[in-house]
Amino acid sequence: MTTSTHAPELLVQTWFNTDRPLLLSGLRGRVVVLAAFQVLCPVSVSGAAPQAQRIFETFEPDDVAVIGLHATFEHHDAFNAAMLRAFIKEYRLKFPIALDQPNAASPIPHTMERYKMRGTPTLVLIDRQGFVRKHAFGLVDDLRIGAEIGALTQESDAASLTRSSAA
Repeated sequence: MTTSTHAPELLVQTWFNTDRPLLLSGLRGRVVVLAAFQVLCPVSVSGAAPQAQRIFETFEPDDVAVIGLHATFEHHDAFNAAMLRAFIKEYRLKFPIALDQPNAASPIPHTMERYKMRGTPTLVLIDRQGFVRKHAFGLVDDLRIGAEIGALTQESDAASLTRSSAA
């Protein structure tokens, strides 16, 4: 896991499954799971989106925030927001999902570019202080990612306990 880079804010066109836009800076204090997927990517559909839903259902929302990022970087003419809305409903995805903001200068949307994602699916773990701790392209084993998320929640709790007992 890396700990040297602050997670850049998301540049989003539209949000789904939330009544307000989310900012990573507003989620400090929680571990953030950023799951980038694309409805036209078979591995995203069969693996990444369902995995994000399982993470959302497994961890307490006060400890772990799950954010889906739909990144359309190919087949732009075949995609629209109505298609994503239908996908979210069909797959019963309950976590907040952002539609990445298109980039006029590139086929790679803004957030995908900011995070230097190679494609979808991509999974990014952000610790409670806002540092990128994992950046994985492709599917990650459920047990492994669950253990890594759990370790990040414990690490942050242990650091808080150490600071408070030293005071």
